[in-house]
Amino acid sequence: MISRRLYHGTGPGPITPDGCAVDYYATLTASGEPELIHAAIPPGASILELGAGAGRVTHPLLALGHEVVAVDESPEMLAHITGAETVASPIQALALPRAFDLVLLMSFVIETADDDLRAGFLRTCRRQVAADGCVILQRKPPEWYDTVQPFERVTGDGRTVRMTNLSRPGPGLLQATTEYSIGDRHWTHTFVSRRLDDDYLERCLNQAGLTISEFLGGDRGWVRAVPR
Repeated sequence: MISRRLYHGTGPGPITPDGCAVDYYATLTASGEPELIHAAIPPGASILELGAGAGRVTHPLLALGHEVVAVDESPEMLAHITGAETVASPIQALALPRAFDLVLLMSFVIETADDDLRAGFLRTCRRQVAADGCVILQRKPPEWYDTVQPFERVTGDGRTVRMTNLSRPGPGLLQATTEYSIGDRHWTHTFVSRRLDDDYLERCLNQAGLTISEFLGGDRGWVRAVPR
């Protein structure tokens, strides 16, 4: 198991326990994710959003007519969310007295290199999803781990994103630092993630009482799972 201490960040403003920069995340907007999720669930479905961050996807899901309970271990992240119930809690420790039509775990959180932590995330998903509900996970397509290289890009709104210090410290593992710049503000986020092949992900889901039902989109990056 790889220690969570390998996940860390730097830069102005609050930094979450897993290294994410709150001030940077608060500037991000959705890019098609809410519409993909909305199309995969019934109208008005209740959503438990795990690792909601600063509400990048929360707010559009609310606008699409869903009730959303947003969970994050960072109160500073949750302070940016309006219109949804918020719960400050680590994902693996969450135990709410209700079930949801959809439990959402996106932003590649499931790819943590800590296998025990991933198992805890999935147990929470199973614990909180309704018997006839579903879980939607976001991962990198497994092939991404074979081809990703350091890069730099400038977005249309003027921010610069770089991936640096990329290495592969073990089978299926990727360690890298992502750097973000907006004007004279700069942040870094160092992480270690694990490649989740389809068979391996299915085994992880099965151990938590879930199973893959389908992939959403063409690259298999979005996974819909249901209770077994």
